[in-house]
Amino acid sequence: MAIVPDDKDWTWVLARPCPECGFEAAAFPRAQVGDLVRANAEEWVALRAEGGDRFRERPRDDRWSGLEYACHVRDVFRLYDHRLHLMLDHDDPEFPNWDQDVTAVEERYGEQDPDTVIADLVAAAGVLAASFDAVAADPTGALWERTGRRSDGKDFTVESFARYLVH
Repeated sequence: MAIVPDDKDWTWVLARPCPECGFEAAAFPRAQVGDLVRANAEEWVALRAEGGDRFRERPRDDRWSGLEYACHVRDVFRLYDHRLHLMLDHDDPEFPNWDQDVTAVEERYGEQDPDTVIADLVAAAGVLAASFDAVAADPTGALWERTGRRSDGKDFTVESFARYLVH
């Protein structure tokens, strides 16, 4: 069985708590985003170490393996940094489209080297975390209000974009 593409609009997590994990996007200090991204990367290091050869195995045919999820997270960190800088460097940019499911197939997520993926994920997390740290260091707080939008019309501020990422 193939993995069914995820076509849900997850932006609802900005307006209400997640019923599955209880996360409330508005409840954490926005200045902690960089630390949360770094902590997430460290969790992936631990998952890789614990997973051994099983890291490549799908738990079910319709679920990604740890390796495939790690590739996705690495690419999300890279994409987020790109989009964050679009918002910081341009007025209300529209983000280029990205299809996570097409990327997983085209980039052959399941065939990548797990140790390289984890190293790249940690590096991408460091870059993204530093970018959010720079926003948090702005004494005026104005950078949090910069805007950008997806091609589907979803609008973000840097702050809502950060909160969306953390979930």
